[in-house]
Amino acid sequence: MTVTATPPAHRSRPALTRTASAPRGPRRQTGRHIMLGGIALLWLVPLLWAVYTSLRPYADTTQHGYLSWPHSIGLQNFSDAWSQSGMPHFFWNSVLITIPAVLGTLLFAAAVAFFVSRFDFRWNVVLLMLFTAGNLLPAQVLITPLFRLYLLIPLPSWMSDSLLVYNSLWGIIFIHIAYQCGFCTFVLSNYMRTIPKEIFEAAVVDGAPAWRQFLQIVLPLCRPAFAALATLESIWIYNDFFWSLALIETGDKRPVTSALANLQGQYFTNPNLIAAGALMTAIPTLLVYFALQRQFISGLTIGSGKG
Repeated sequence: MTVTATPPAHRSRPALTRTASAPRGPRRQTGRHIMLGGIALLWLVPLLWAVYTSLRPYADTTQHGYLSWPHSIGLQNFSDAWSQSGMPHFFWNSVLITIPAVLGTLLFAAAVAFFVSRFDFRWNVVLLMLFTAGNLLPAQVLITPLFRLYLLIPLPSWMSDSLLVYNSLWGIIFIHIAYQCGFCTFVLSNYMRTIPKEIFEAAVVDGAPAWRQFLQIVLPLCRPAFAALATLESIWIYNDFFWSLALIETGDKRPVTSALANLQGQYFTNPNLIAAGALMTAIPTLLVYFALQRQFISGLTIGSGKG
């Protein structure tokens, strides 16, 4: 005897419902695109306004106003800002501060993150929280004890002209490493926990000690995270103004963010000239981001599909 199964009639209803609601998808996406485009436009308005202001002569803006149509456009403000502020020298100071600070931060943070994520001990979580809690304190709270401490720590003459950590590039590098190490430790420790434990177990069977696991296994596998953190840290350290202003007394030792102060006169300030100088100081951060863009995005999205 042959029995023919007839599907229930109610099974076809969801298909009709999906068909009827299908046009809502493109509408929602269009609304999202419009919203994101509006937010991106609002985000770019200050940058576009700075570019517009930097291209106009100051005489044109004083005569017709900043909201008027430009009667002349040129690159004279960029040339004047480059020569009047001594920007090449301050650019080099920023390079001497940023590169060692970023490398030192990533190295120390990776070592602490490896120790916290690889080994289980009693104060594991407390140690991680201690490193992370350092970023919760504002810099203005730390400046007074740090200033007094910098006046007591000596340095050899080849590292500092003042023979102290204060008023030296090394002092700025040290505080950047100490201040940024907590955030990088938190990110790298979470990233290292995603590495399968079987890899470390196989390394232990092969006789690899902890330092070899760190150098030959962990560091190569954490390249996406290092790229993302290097991009962020380069931008943050390069754009720092507070630490260099408070811990460096000599103006020639300060980074490029302090060079903009040289464009302000005692009785007169040219906003167009300052806008041009600010745009030139932002060029290195844009180059770093575009150079590490692919690794930066992959480092941020890694592990997003894990449950």
